[in-house]
Amino acid sequence: MRREVRGLSARRLLFLAPRRVGLAPVDLPEPGPGRLVVRTRFSGISTGTELLCYRGLLDPDLPLDERLGALGGSFRYPFPYGYSCVGEVELGTAAVPAGTTVFAFHPHQDRFVVAEDDVVVLPEGTDPRAATLFPLVETALQLSLDAGQVAHETVAVLGLGAVGVLTALLLQRAGATVLAADPLEERRELAGALGLPAVAPEDLLAGLPPGGVPLVVELSGSPAALAGALPLLAHEGTVLVGSWYGEQPVALPLGGAFHRRRLTLRSSQVSTVPARLGDRWDIPRRRRAAGALLGELPLAALATTEFDFEEAALAYAALDGREPGVLHVALRYP
Repeated sequence: MRREVRGLSARRLLFLAPRRVGLAPVDLPEPGPGRLVVRTRFSGISTGTELLCYRGLLDPDLPLDERLGALGGSFRYPFPYGYSCVGEVELGTAAVPAGTTVFAFHPHQDRFVVAEDDVVVLPEGTDPRAATLFPLVETALQLSLDAGQVAHETVAVLGLGAVGVLTALLLQRAGATVLAADPLEERRELAGALGLPAVAPEDLLAGLPPGGVPLVVELSGSPAALAGALPLLAHEGTVLVGSWYGEQPVALPLGGAFHRRRLTLRSSQVSTVPARLGDRWDIPRRRRAAGALLGELPLAALATTEFDFEEAALAYAALDGREPGVLHVALRYP
């Protein structure tokens, strides 16, 4: 028989102003039929959208994410955000009983109510800290699908944050010869330890095949990197842009070389599956595939840093300041 829970409260993280976050109490809705109460163990911080939130570089009237029910509202301060909670079900259902470890696309919060259909049940024995990388694995998987056929091709990957490393590994698994670039030596060293050749951005061109490469995947988050990607391309080459630059201006040299060499700029985004893949892929299949990859990719090497939930402000400051050794940060809950 389902146990009733009334008067539940929780604490959530709020983005209060540029470079300012804090914790605040929140009352939870009654967990009706088909809904779960989850106590969070870890939540991951993305270095893409979340850092743009933290830095105040997003349009305040832009919806948070229409695809995720837990993310209503806009980027107008104050607002909750985050989409990588891993926790244990406290109040369950027949399909997802109490004690199950689940992943949910939910803002940073120590306890929350969620529909059973909106969680990913994690295999027994899954490391909950590593599982906070689930949305980054799913993003990398979508990028590798958007890249198309890459077997026996050389692909350049710009940016070796967690998504960059994961994407490069998946492209390598698909048969590509990957050459990656990042300005931080420690990130290049990590990539090298995982079998990914990596150089400084200024040295990338010299290491590419004569005539350039058919594909560059831009994941640095730096607008300047996108402009620097164009000279790396072969004739009719493509830059696949996974970075979200927010409201940062992007200046591109779209003169004779871009025009005459028929170069292409194409975006990739994990919120949807592109129409050309719709006969074979949908979001449930992609999530199942991403879940399977949790046990196949070297996530422990990327899960570098933890902070207590109460120290969330320090966690964001560490990511914002690119503190040495910090790649992927998770908040740890009591």
